[in-house]
Amino acid sequence: MSSGRLAIGAVAGAHGVKGQFKVKPFTAAPRDIAAYGPVWAGDRQLNLSIMGMTAAGMVIVRAAEITDRDSAAALRGTELEVERTAFPEAESDEIYHADLIGLAVETVDGETLGTLVALHDFGAGEIAEVRPAEGPTLMVPFDADFVPDIDLAARRVVVAPPDGLLDPAGDSAPAGRGAGRRSDGDG
Repeated sequence: MSSGRLAIGAVAGAHGVKGQFKVKPFTAAPRDIAAYGPVWAGDRQLNLSIMGMTAAGMVIVRAAEITDRDSAAALRGTELEVERTAFPEAESDEIYHADLIGLAVETVDGETLGTLVALHDFGAGEIAEVRPAEGPTLMVPFDADFVPDIDLAARRVVVAPPDGLLDPAGDSAPAGRGAGRRSDGDG
């Protein structure tokens, strides 16, 4: 496990007039943002108390150090971090996202794709964002079907992207379709 701090959420904005604020949680269980002890908001340390949840999945919190709406609003966009040592060791079948960032990404055929720079979940499953040596980042599905191997010791992730995902946009268009249009098999 690496040292330092890990982000467990980001402040979405003020909530009410008494210094409460909404947090978008990055934890598996939203209410866990207060389970690891004090959090860091930039160079400020805050002690969070959970006040409730919004329908959109935001956690409403209070911090003794934040007493008014303006102070809470000033935190908007700030990531809340905790010391890495506050987290338990990952189980044998678990990996913290933070341990994956910066790993080399290659295909099952050994082709180097780039470096894993982020993991996203837009609601339909996790997506790995990979930065190649040149060009725009790639988005690759990140689940057991498409990631057959993660080797932390070798600092690499092996992916098996769906057919056609890595094809240049103009190369997969079947005859008769518009030039540069990508075929997705639905057509």
